Amino acid sequence: MVSHHARTPQRGSVPRWGDGVPGPAGDEEGRGSGLEFLARLGSGPLRITSEVVGGTDGVAGAVVLSTCNRFEVYCDVAPGTEPDIAKRRVLAVISTCSGVSEAELGRAMDCLTGTAMAEHLFSVGAGLDSAVVGEREIAGQLRRSLASAQEAKSASGALVRLFQAASRAAREVGSLTALGEAGRSVVSVALDLALSRLGRQDLSGLSVVVIGTGAYAGSTLALLAARACPAVSVYSWSGRAEAFASARGATGLASADLPDAIRRADVVIGCSGRGPRLGAEDFRVFRRGTSRPLVVVDLALSRDFRPEAGDLPGLDLITLEHVLRASPREQTDVVRQAGGLVREAAARFEEDRQARLLDPAIVALREHMQSVLAGEVARVKNQHGCTATSEAVEFALRRVVRQLLHVPTTRARELAAAGRQDEYTAALETLFGLDVTAAPVEVGLAADAETHTGACPVPERRAVGAPDETLPAAS
Repeated sequence: MVSHHARTPQRGSVPRWGDGVPGPAGDEEGRGSGLEFLARLGSGPLRITSEVVGGTDGVAGAVVLSTCNRFEVYCDVAPGTEPDIAKRRVLAVISTCSGVSEAELGRAMDCLTGTAMAEHLFSVGAGLDSAVVGEREIAGQLRRSLASAQEAKSASGALVRLFQAASRAAREVGSLTALGEAGRSVVSVALDLALSRLGRQDLSGLSVVVIGTGAYAGSTLALLAARACPAVSVYSWSGRAEAFASARGATGLASADLPDAIRRADVVIGCSGRGPRLGAEDFRVFRRGTSRPLVVVDLALSRDFRPEAGDLPGLDLITLEHVLRASPREQTDVVRQAGGLVREAAARFEEDRQARLLDPAIVALREHMQSVLAGEVARVKNQHGCTATSEAVEFALRRVVRQLLHVPTTRARELAAAGRQDEYTAALETLFGLDVTAAPVEVGLAADAETHTGACPVPERRAVGAPDETLPAAS
């Protein structure tokens, strides 16, 4: 699993742009940093998709997961390929697609396997690894990432089981704990910040313009509707606003409508990331003839608005960094309870995964025993013909085979759980001369990037991750 995770851990205060807020930058070792590094990964010459990574030599499958502050690729290493070799090849593909050097990627990425990988993904799916702890959007992002990989035929059976188990763990956390009851998300925190800047308690009477028609824009419109915002309009650089907005109870804007809509707006939210960046001069033109305050919220990873727009009188610019800083840090009994459930689910999944590694050996043993049985049954029938005697002998032999297989099968599960698969397969090869083919190895490469206004909370654990599912889609 390769994972790039950007988070700003300094919560609780939201300084204005230009009030000494450090910009994204690498550290003294040149390590990729935070949101800026995530934006670079997603804005290269080629999209890093599950299909692209899954086509890498030595990779049996891949699922890419991308959100506003993470970039992860989960890989299934093909039999016969060393995990380190697969990791280098995957990093080379990410480098080619993103334009980020392999050396820089190598400094920003680690490798997770086994229980550590499962626990990481399960924590992500449950919202424990999110900027807003307990947020529910990530569970849907996991499902969409898997569905996208399955549609591209790049999700191996092992990865399907991994992601489905992560979704089950997320549902278990949701049903057995109070985590996420408030329903907070990055979008909800951004709206709360916007309201505080406007000195308002709710969205009643406000006009909001949303730029973008991707997954993030959809989440934004859903939350605006839930909060009963009376006037929401949508603009898309690609011209998809009308259909997107009408399906969600909003108003679609054409290019000619945008200036007037922004002039009358109280809040403008950018969720696109791939159109032209609106700067100070653009807003100066849009706002000509009005002095009403305007809050501009930039939720796009690669920026919808230029920083200098925040210097205009009456315009307040809230960036994604501001939103992440304001996201509440929750250290409660509920979070600890949820973490315990996640660890238990990851341990169960790993035990099952280890057991599956011996499936080829168990199948080989059963096939061997069935072959011996078939030979003996054929010999009896040749001697006695199809008589009651031969049928009784066949029935007895099959019962004996089942009983003989019970202990070896049970021991296989026990040894697999203890990580002693090699002993079992070696014994079969020695005793019966069986050729046991190994099952694929699941490996996670993770790259965590930090916004160096503080360190990323999880630099020690990383996984291979690639994704555009949750990044605000270009529109």
